Amino acid sequence: MNSSNIDYRPESGDTTLRDYLRVLFRHKMVILTAVLTVCTTVFIGLQLQTNVYESSVKMLIAADKQVEAPYYRQMNGARDIQQTLTQSEIVKSNPVLGRVVSALALDKRPLDDEKKFCSPLKGILIDYRAKALNKKLENIDEEQKNTFLFNRAILSLKQNIKVEPIRDTSMFTISVKDYNPVGAAIIANVVSRLYVIFDLEQQLAELKLKYGEKHPTVNLIKDSIEKLKKTLSGAPMEDVEAIGPASVKIMEQAVMPIEPAGTPKKLTLLLAVIMSIFLAVMLAFAFEYTDQTVKSPQDIQRFLNLPFLGSIARPDFRNNRLLKDTNNNSKYFQSYQNLSDQICLLFKNKDIKSLLIASPNGQEDTPKLVANLGYYLAQRLQHKVLIIDANLRNSSMSRLLELTNGSGLASFLEGKASLEEIIQNSGTGPDVIRAGNTELNPAILLESSRMKELLAEVAGKYEIVLLDCANLKDFNDAVVLCFLVDAIALTVNEGQTRRQVVQNICSQLQQNKTKIKGVILNNRTFPIPGFLYNSI
Repeated sequence: MNSSNIDYRPESGDTTLRDYLRVLFRHKMVILTAVLTVCTTVFIGLQLQTNVYESSVKMLIAADKQVEAPYYRQMNGARDIQQTLTQSEIVKSNPVLGRVVSALALDKRPLDDEKKFCSPLKGILIDYRAKALNKKLENIDEEQKNTFLFNRAILSLKQNIKVEPIRDTSMFTISVKDYNPVGAAIIANVVSRLYVIFDLEQQLAELKLKYGEKHPTVNLIKDSIEKLKKTLSGAPMEDVEAIGPASVKIMEQAVMPIEPAGTPKKLTLLLAVIMSIFLAVMLAFAFEYTDQTVKSPQDIQRFLNLPFLGSIARPDFRNNRLLKDTNNNSKYFQSYQNLSDQICLLFKNKDIKSLLIASPNGQEDTPKLVANLGYYLAQRLQHKVLIIDANLRNSSMSRLLELTNGSGLASFLEGKASLEEIIQNSGTGPDVIRAGNTELNPAILLESSRMKELLAEVAGKYEIVLLDCANLKDFNDAVVLCFLVDAIALTVNEGQTRRQVVQNICSQLQQNKTKIKGVILNNRTFPIPGFLYNSI
């Protein structure tokens, strides 16, 4: 294991690639959740969309009429976009589309016809809609039912027909969408032919008024209409027949489309994956920069303006497990090794005997940190270490170290026991003074002259004295002790302790801020995988 991956100390305030990767890996669950949510939503949305095929017919407004009625003279003028749009609206009118529905029996289609072309997921929704509609139709008579289905088919056809003029020409296209590619081409051809029939019928009515029923031109128009009616199956016909004598002509017939209309679903899903990753990364950085907790050694130096003493890796076991029970090769164990080296240098270079390790808000599990640090300094580094549990309010050190009941610090401060009576010798590990119980104000006891005498006496017997006390947020015990000890180290939990809380604590200790020798980052995580961390 690379120790630099445990106690990384930034040398400058410059942002590195590791800083960006740390954000991404720290918020990997946010990224994964965002990507999965977006991709799953898009995938389900695509499953609920049935592929539609679009086929088009190209039409020409020729304005070649057999009579010069006002209706046609208007078309003989400028063939501008308004005339094209007028014809476009005729295509989508009920007289034309009603004939299309009748010719192709679109109103007779099964209500769940789409189910043959859709996904199983969409099929469930179609079944539900079909059942609901069938239940509704059961309550009306047959004639009303047929009328309803006929009008419904016309409305559906209108929604699936698009008429678009071709710029700078007298042409436009009639495009039809349908779930069946063959059906799309058939409907498009039938719509165009019935549109031409409609135009021919308008001319026929004018010709009959002018020339009568027996005129050759009238017969020509009638023959053209009858020929076109025979092609309403939608099958291709000869181009000459498609052009015909009408004032609107079919220039290009519809053919069966090969690919579904719109963006391919695979491409849509690919774009969704790309965009979801981008969104997820943005969310990760948003969470990072709105998070006001201490998350790294850089935060300690940048926001708290305090030295970084070291970090304790987040254990991969139950929180009540002590260092002596862990694997010596674990990252958790080695983080105490690095911290102990740093503490030893602090005691040696600063001529320190007693160190108070205090927590800002009680969430940092300081008793376990003090116990494990004392254990490593005493047993592994062979220092003579004393741990003083000065938490007279809600101590957990006795339970943690499984200390025997007896006199403790409270008894000594009240004058009920001597120093020798309250020190419990642990053999190869550190000696310990348990907190004990008191009914007096703990702050007053800790401020007493006997506490000062105790620290002075143990300073001559031990190389290192570590103290734990109640948290700084709720009690002033640490503020009292800071006048008596040689140095203070604050503990913060990665991702839990807010920077503002630590800053407020430092303000409380402003008079003795010089005694704050640094911050220990507890429960630290190393989100960047080791192989990647060491390669960048």
